[in-house]
Amino acid sequence: MDARLAVLGAGSFGTALAIHLARRGHPTLLWGRDAARMAAMEDSRENAGYLPGTPFPAKLFATSDLALAVTGAEDLLLATPSAALAETIAAIAPLLRPGQGLVCACKGLEPGTARLAHEVIADGLSAGHPVAILSGPTFAKELAMGLPTAVAIASSDAAFAEKIAHTFHGDGFRAYPSDDVIGVEIGGAAKNVMAIGVGIADGLGLGANTRAGFITRSLNELMRLGVAAGAKPETFMGLAGLGDLVLTCTDNQSRNRRFGLLLAEGKTPDEARQVIGQVVEGAKAAQEVLRFAGKLGVQVPITEVISRVISGEIKPVEAFTTLAQRPLRNEQD
Repeated sequence: MDARLAVLGAGSFGTALAIHLARRGHPTLLWGRDAARMAAMEDSRENAGYLPGTPFPAKLFATSDLALAVTGAEDLLLATPSAALAETIAAIAPLLRPGQGLVCACKGLEPGTARLAHEVIADGLSAGHPVAILSGPTFAKELAMGLPTAVAIASSDAAFAEKIAHTFHGDGFRAYPSDDVIGVEIGGAAKNVMAIGVGIADGLGLGANTRAGFITRSLNELMRLGVAAGAKPETFMGLAGLGDLVLTCTDNQSRNRRFGLLLAEGKTPDEARQVIGQVVEGAKAAQEVLRFAGKLGVQVPITEVISRVISGEIKPVEAFTTLAQRPLRNEQD
């Protein structure tokens, strides 16, 4: 078939993006590696495992045939977990046509290397493929339902960012082109760690003052980290920064926030993951954000204490005691 986009990754976010594209009238392929699961989706016309009760539009087709997905689409949208990005790039590299573009909706840093998504993609592909990053305050369920949503589309190729933004824009979905790839990626990757912290704070009953202060200081930490990496500070006041941070920290649709709430209840990280039943990106990202910050020589005290909670080194309540006892400093530091 001739699809506008093939979405690689049939989790909740990938499926929601595919539903939106097809609802906009674009023929769309949704790929997942599990043949039985993808066949069931095509037969039932829904992703019962992640978005039950949300029917597929007529122009959305599910497949487990990677070659069909890659060769049958104009461009590709990558929506796998960040840990699977390099593997996915290696699998599609021989199938790509010259000039075929990639949009990455993975939020996270590569485990073990702390590489940003655009670096993983560049290292795995030859030149000549435009790349964009899609990020912003998006819960999959609301997107799939057609509720208003807004994202940033960042690329060093301005024409490709505009092209992808126009593809997504409409039906209550707003897409804003950006040229700050690094800023948009860091906002999407690191905010998940902060959301775990807010979940812990609320689970411990530390109050609204603590929540507001924690989110504000988290934004400061994101901005300092991003600027050190070459991002624009204003990006962190936009959708991929403040917008995504507030969403992920304050609503229980966020797996990262729920993970923090469960830790505050006394559950171990493994027990909390089992309860949630899906990937908790922030739990995976914490060590990588620390690694990334270490390369840049940037202090990230919030990320550090949350990482220590996830590893079991300290108890949830100790994280906030540690932060409260930090020396006096200027607010911008």
